[in-house]
Amino acid sequence: MKILFKMAALAIVTISVSAPRSAAAAAAAAENLVRGIIGPVGSNTSWSGYSAVSKIPGAGLIPVTSETTVFYLGFTAGTRADIKNMVLYTTARGGSTITAVTPVKLGGVSDPSIDLASPSVCPVVEISTYNPCIVRLDPTSITLSALNDYYLVVYFTSGDSNNESVGVTQPIFSQTSLTGSDQAADDSRLTVRDAIPNLSYSSASFLLMYVMTD
Repeated sequence: MKILFKMAALAIVTISVSAPRSAAAAAAAAENLVRGIIGPVGSNTSWSGYSAVSKIPGAGLIPVTSETTVFYLGFTAGTRADIKNMVLYTTARGGSTITAVTPVKLGGVSDPSIDLASPSVCPVVEISTYNPCIVRLDPTSITLSALNDYYLVVYFTSGDSNNESVGVTQPIFSQTSLTGSDQAADDSRLTVRDAIPNLSYSSASFLLMYVMTD
């Protein structure tokens, strides 16, 4: 898998955010919990049967306290993204053993089908690296701590023709605290005391763009 192509300037502010309220209202209330993606992005495509695993390091957290955490995902290609499961793992900082498993949802479910061709989801329908569609997930009831590391796993449904054409954002420059990797497996079904997938988290994260208070 994985075709990387194109390069485009991405504004520091969110370009097009899918949310049940106005993007302006969300931006006014939200604060960053970690340094997110800035600068140009590429497009990483063909996600059927793959997990996107993004690491949110405790060492990179901004000292802002919030009872909820909101994740923003970036899409650059495709008309529909079919997700089988989304989950957030907690480990001790620098550790590999899972200490907590928290469901992550969109529209109240952890297995959403995201209509990337809908103007209500992606205001700029012709999504690309120039106009990525940034989807705001439901607030997750968790307060991030600098004593822990966190891993967001998004598993794309296997054998799904929609996901073959889905493209997600991947930063060109690693000017972010978010790192990540991918694997052709469902990494979203681990439990407490399991080990985090033994992947390389040295590059900037696929898909996950921002982690905010709202």
